[in-house]
Amino acid sequence: MPELFRIFLAGQDDVAISRLLDRRLGGSTADEKSRASGASLREKTMATVREVVEAVRLDGDRALLRFTARFDGVQLKSENLRVSPEEIDAAWRGADPAFLDALRLAKERIERFHRRQLRSSWFAAEEDGTILGQQYTPLRRVGVYTPGGTAAYPSSVLMNVIPAQVAGVEEICLVTPPGGDGRVNPAVLAAAREVGVDEIYRVGGAQAVAALAFGTRSIPRVDKIVGPGNLYVALAKRLVFGEVGIDMLAGPSEIAIIADATARAGYVAADLLSQAEHDPQAAAILITTSRKLAEEVGAELLRQLAVLPRREKAEQAVRGAGGCIVVNSVAEAVELANRCAPEHLELMVAEPFTWLGRIRNAGAIFLGPMAPEPIGDYVAGTNHVLPTNATAWFASGLGVEDFLKRTSVIATTSEAIRRLGPAAIRLAEEEGLDAHARAVKVRLDGME
Repeated sequence: MPELFRIFLAGQDDVAISRLLDRRLGGSTADEKSRASGASLREKTMATVREVVEAVRLDGDRALLRFTARFDGVQLKSENLRVSPEEIDAAWRGADPAFLDALRLAKERIERFHRRQLRSSWFAAEEDGTILGQQYTPLRRVGVYTPGGTAAYPSSVLMNVIPAQVAGVEEICLVTPPGGDGRVNPAVLAAAREVGVDEIYRVGGAQAVAALAFGTRSIPRVDKIVGPGNLYVALAKRLVFGEVGIDMLAGPSEIAIIADATARAGYVAADLLSQAEHDPQAAAILITTSRKLAEEVGAELLRQLAVLPRREKAEQAVRGAGGCIVVNSVAEAVELANRCAPEHLELMVAEPFTWLGRIRNAGAIFLGPMAPEPIGDYVAGTNHVLPTNATAWFASGLGVEDFLKRTSVIATTSEAIRRLGPAAIRLAEEEGLDAHARAVKVRLDGME
């Protein structure tokens, strides 16, 4: 069995470092046989997802109920797919007051942060009377997927619903898998109640995504689907993209930490484990200028894992897609982090703000020893729905703009047609689009 926290030296272990950093290939030093096995599993999963999505498209509620029984072991009827107001209120009334206080604090901060992202329509007039602009329009209806069943993520409700509300989305519905007793996790219901969402359906997996995309008798279709889920959910979102919009195709969680000799090993280990406990395939990477710190973090991981309830998952993640890279400088560490494009990047260095401008690729950046990643997950106010699998090279985290459509507005005058028309005609003729050119010519001819 490989050691728990492998240490690689820049300049000596470059092949292993490349495999550790390349999240697009899975971010693991697993052998080719293991990679091939993973690809085969993904293909089998995709085949199942295709079956589910197509069945729901064709058979609506009946397929939903059939797959809920098959995958969740729960027998439901169409009339109780939607969670009743009484069940929502009961979950909210039965919630621990301290939990509700925490939700309200998070809600207030998330809303305040996202209000700063709001865009306004704008219009600009030119001298010839031309008016150009952009009109921002919120989506009408959005579906939020929230993981459920054996795990509950009420924070995910806040992170996905609040930006949509700030954008002005009229209708927001929530889907979440039922537990073995057919009920929805009460923490999720309480969070939904706190943000004012009362359209909730007890259905999950690929079948829920398909229902949101195509609509069924019980679940009206949406314009966009957002929210995290397992591989089945991610693949279903990929399949329905184009029928509806989606936020992103999220993979396992990732954290990379850049640390120098000033960092505390206990903090570093705790933050690595905060993401490793999510999923056995999560990535937990340390890039440091200190070999001594690397060894101390390895020892801390062993100590902290021993008391971690989700030890098995976290240990698998650290062994499989975790490790430490020892470099010669913080500048070198920053370049490796940019190459990795992690979902979460922590800078535990003496002067973190000095390096902020050098970070090009990261979903979220946490500066200094007192900015642990879980603060961003819950109460900082920033969004925790972030790009994974190196998509931070070109993508951003979820925000208000994800729920807004940007539409160009054009109003031109006779004077503008005289000035701009000849160039438009010439470009259209160059492209062989005679009708394009004629649409402008008839206006110019009418002015003579």
